[in-house]
Amino acid sequence: MRLRDLITDVWSWLDYKPAMADPRRAGRRNEWAKLTGSWVPDEDLRRLAAYRMLAAYDSNQAGQLAAVSGDDETGLERRELGDASKLVDTALGYLLGSEQTISVAGAERADDEPSPEAAAALAVQDRLRAWAEKELLPLRVQQAERTAILLGDAVYSLAWDPGKQRVLLRTWDPGLYFPEWPEDGEHDGAEFPARVHLAWELPEDERRGLKARLRRITYELAPIAPASRRGTTSDGTPVREYLTAEDGGPAVIAGDTLTPETGAITRTYPWAPKRPSAWTCFLTDAEWDLDDLKHADVLYDLPMHKARYRVRSDGEVLDRLDLMVDFIPLVHVTNSIPASGEHWGKPTVATVLQALDELSATDTDSSGASATTGTPIIGLAGARLPIDRTTGQPLPVKVRAGTVWQLNDNGRMDVLDTSAQLAELRARVDHVLDRIAANSRLTAAGLGTLDPTALPSGYALQLALGPLDTLVAAMRLARTHKYAVLLRMVQRLHQAGQADGWPTGESLPARLVWGPHTPTDRAAVLDEVVKGVGAGVLSVETGVRMLMDAGYPIDDAQQEITRIQLRAFDDAARLADATGDNAAVRDYLGLPPAADEMPQIQVSPPAGES
Repeated sequence: MRLRDLITDVWSWLDYKPAMADPRRAGRRNEWAKLTGSWVPDEDLRRLAAYRMLAAYDSNQAGQLAAVSGDDETGLERRELGDASKLVDTALGYLLGSEQTISVAGAERADDEPSPEAAAALAVQDRLRAWAEKELLPLRVQQAERTAILLGDAVYSLAWDPGKQRVLLRTWDPGLYFPEWPEDGEHDGAEFPARVHLAWELPEDERRGLKARLRRITYELAPIAPASRRGTTSDGTPVREYLTAEDGGPAVIAGDTLTPETGAITRTYPWAPKRPSAWTCFLTDAEWDLDDLKHADVLYDLPMHKARYRVRSDGEVLDRLDLMVDFIPLVHVTNSIPASGEHWGKPTVATVLQALDELSATDTDSSGASATTGTPIIGLAGARLPIDRTTGQPLPVKVRAGTVWQLNDNGRMDVLDTSAQLAELRARVDHVLDRIAANSRLTAAGLGTLDPTALPSGYALQLALGPLDTLVAAMRLARTHKYAVLLRMVQRLHQAGQADGWPTGESLPARLVWGPHTPTDRAAVLDEVVKGVGAGVLSVETGVRMLMDAGYPIDDAQQEITRIQLRAFDDAARLADATGDNAAVRDYLGLPPAADEMPQIQVSPPAGES
């Protein structure tokens, strides 16, 4: 391969593959050249090519892809034993931890007589957890996170379902996700785009008489528009038509406010009752026949006069449908923290992809060497071979159990021994695996390939898992804000849908809490908590939280603290000595207030006294 251009971007680690060549340069080695005349924007071709290659590695088809793209003529003979898939699944397991829990700030302070703020936080937490159970959130998270680890990106979408009266959660292939960024490049990677597309091709259906089509779902933040309703064109095509008021001006939706001087329409959302907004999110879902699209018709600028708008189950035409929210209900999750000015994540296997190629090549060579070792090449000299009576030529010699060859006095038999080469290849496999474990930061201990006898102590194991700890911490940091945004959107969509139990008001901060990613020494944690709480350097709340993180079966932290206090008589005695307040002591022990008059206890005199 000759280097034509040096490209430095998010996918530069794949530039050694010919399929990542210039998308405008046609040729046998560039399988993406066929897309240059289609609707896919040029700036997204390298991203889609990278996704396809990574998916091939995950499904043991990297050799087939190399053969198709011309990278390796012998790619069909390549041995692929699932090493890439193992790396992805291992990283996924460490990222997710033992469990995932939704936590709302302030809910842990809800005791028997909680404050209004704590009670509201607990109620929101319970509703979010109930929603997560109905929407199979752990399953959706695992779907999306495996995609993010494999491809570098994952996408969630949220939509309000009036029939089910709850928000629906769905995961998307990031290859269908096309955010539209400003051309000046000043949009920060941490911000959200104002226009996002989900697009894919629909194959031709001859039975139904449908041509090959392009479907595009567009979410767009824009100023609030006048009220509209379902309408039709002269040929019966469904469209949306805007309404006018009796005075000839634009009609507005109930609750919206029109400013006559500027013509701007504002709306008060349930989550911001004191901050009117002039923005809303519009949804458009349409199809185009691929035959109607020209070379200049790219995804971001499709001809709308050729579009056919889809109709929702309730009859609403999806042509700039007002979703009644001031945000785009899509969440893009990256596997890593994007570089400054970038928007896309980096897969876990990115830095070790060439090592996986090397491992596959070594496995292929090892397989060939195993064949010659198990069935060696034998050379015969001076042997009396059987003769074919028809042709008079010696018959082919085959090595079989019980075969006897007669040799002359000077005859000999030589066997080609390739066992030394096979042993060297197997040693090289171990060497490459160690490099993959180190460079991916999953570590040999994390992948389960480390000899347990090589670790003399638990501290040595902790040091061996150090790179894995930093990897998991970085991956979780990249996701913390995204899941907080997702849970905030869930609250607001329920408020916009006027679901039962979701009152108006500011959305409470909620987050997704990950479980421990490595086995925890529970006895050591318990000893640490006992010493810390006993010495007064740790609060009971912190100690209980540490026990929960270590895997102890504690369902509710506040209830556990209450149970502990009910039996903490020594602490109650110290509280009485410090305050002299009997009522505070009884409240600490969970006892009811004492009666106003203390009962008199009759003490019997000692025996023998009158």
